[in-house]
Amino acid sequence: MRRLLVLFVVVLFPFYAHAAEKAPKAPAPAGKFQLTSTAFEANSDIPQKYTCQGSDTNPLLKFQNTPAKAKSLAITVHDPDAPEGVWVHWVVYNIPPNTTELPENINPEYQALNDFGKYNYAGPCPSDEKQHHYIFRAYALDVILMTNDGMTMKDLEKAMRGHIVAQSELVGVYRKPIW
Repeated sequence: MRRLLVLFVVVLFPFYAHAAEKAPKAPAPAGKFQLTSTAFEANSDIPQKYTCQGSDTNPLLKFQNTPAKAKSLAITVHDPDAPEGVWVHWVVYNIPPNTTELPENINPEYQALNDFGKYNYAGPCPSDEKQHHYIFRAYALDVILMTNDGMTMKDLEKAMRGHIVAQSELVGVYRKPIW
């Protein structure tokens, strides 16, 4: 019996292992909701153009695999590394669910108040010289949200509770240049 086991391990096992490598793999699960950008890759540097040291315009953002039951999309952008605590840079909501991308330098109809006191994109603008992480988060929602003057990211998060079908995030980093 022991010789048979040794024979299997030495002679036949490499054949079976090689055959298993060549076996077709199970298909990948249906596409997951994704937020990407052509301006920067996940966990990489956000180009200066999209910051307060540049033209302060939003980067192009792409949505992929939006769930069929989504009635609207929303985006939030915030910096959890700000000395003051989480700092909100952009809040957009009621984006049509068939939207595949938000172009660079867009001014969407439905925007909430950011922590700069404005209703528009305000790019990375760290007050210190440390590297900051900027979280671009996309939500697929099963509702169209009611508009509200003075709405903030916290208000949006409260309104979205129980209505998030899928979410995705894209993180970029930025450090203020030392002149």
